Amino acid sequence: MKKIVSTILALALVLTSLTGLFSSASAEAFASGYDGSEVTITFYHTMGSNLTPVLDQYIAEFNTLYPNIHVEYTSVGNYDDVRDQVSTEITVGSQPNIAYCYPDHVALYNLAMAVQTLDELIDSQTVVTRADGSTEILGLTPEQKADFIEGYYNEGSQYGDGMMYTMPVSKSTEVLYYNKTFFDANGLAVPTTWDELEAVCARIKEIDPMSIPLGYDSEANWFITMTEQYGSEYTSATEPHFLFDNETNRAFIKRFREWYEKGYLTTQTLYGAFTSGLFTSTTEVKSYMSIGSSAGATYQRPAANADGTYPFEVGIATIPQVNAENKKVISQGPSVCIFKKSNPQEVIASWLFVKYLTTNVAFQAEFSMASGYVPVLKSVADNPVYADFLAKADGGKYVSALSAKVCLQQADAYYTSPAFNGSSEARDQVKNLLCACLTSAGDADEVIDDAFEKAIEECEYAIW
Repeated sequence: MKKIVSTILALALVLTSLTGLFSSASAEAFASGYDGSEVTITFYHTMGSNLTPVLDQYIAEFNTLYPNIHVEYTSVGNYDDVRDQVSTEITVGSQPNIAYCYPDHVALYNLAMAVQTLDELIDSQTVVTRADGSTEILGLTPEQKADFIEGYYNEGSQYGDGMMYTMPVSKSTEVLYYNKTFFDANGLAVPTTWDELEAVCARIKEIDPMSIPLGYDSEANWFITMTEQYGSEYTSATEPHFLFDNETNRAFIKRFREWYEKGYLTTQTLYGAFTSGLFTSTTEVKSYMSIGSSAGATYQRPAANADGTYPFEVGIATIPQVNAENKKVISQGPSVCIFKKSNPQEVIASWLFVKYLTTNVAFQAEFSMASGYVPVLKSVADNPVYADFLAKADGGKYVSALSAKVCLQQADAYYTSPAFNGSSEARDQVKNLLCACLTSAGDADEVIDDAFEKAIEECEYAIW
């Protein structure tokens, strides 16, 4: 990763002059709009065989409206593989037109000013005529803007300059999975706050001393989410970037250390695998709560019995909060960015395709059902096919629908963190910090002080 950053920085001056020309040309073209010329655009994503048929269907439908725009796509491993390939291609000016991205990826690409800002496209009132004679404006209508789940849409402008760089495609978050059968049998209430979670963990240990009541998959998400819930500082898109060494954050880490020492929890790193394996375990050591990705609901469901029933019913709820009246839940899942090109018509064509996928209710519904991710549009909940999917939600066969239902119900709670060169390092370091603070021997305060100090030093070194 650091090698990629160094390579981009080495060529940034050259590319800055080029991309500056691209930006100027594109801005002029946006004023006159789409000219209907033949263009081919490339799209890098991470979709597997379950999703590409959906994409193919909607590319075909897009081409009935814009037969001159030829969309070529490549599945490039995982999200980090996309980042690495795009970063390398940027150095020689051969980046794709569109790519799946996370915020820290865009911050990296922007070291070379390679990502196209979308504001002029989003706000354009230029009328575009499609092949069937129908028209649309190049930009988004007020209704289209309002239909996006706010937290997902706002992720595109979290880069410190107020400009829009990405559009949301499909999203996930974290949810609390719990063994509903066990909870019901023992009269346990689903915790809504961390105080309640602590009490439930204590009660579970009384009922099943061999258990580890809670598994939490992402240590980084846990740390960052707690800063959001407490309103304490984590990072900033402007300098100084790394602000997470403060008393509030030290205090909740110390509390988690106490929980770990009591045997209340484990994490993906400490367990050595996704904690869904502990949650679905049929051995003596198991958990009864698991906090993980909403897109992984089927992995939190135990294997079916021979008769098709399940050993227990899965319940799904919003993760616990510091204050149940001020919910904060992380926004995850891919967005897409558009890269600058010397031909402004490629940029406009890329935007038309991105706009088609992100504002198309039918695509959002089908893609979400096939992927387990959450649609980014509010109105998808009213789509008949998707509404039928949600109506089937249960803690067994249709557990993915139950997960989606919970995600849609907490739409107002989503947050995103600032994105900048070094934001990915901050995630890595708070993950390491949390794990070290839970497991390191010695005086708790000294262990925590040392871990925070080391994490800040590593973050500063990474961007030096």
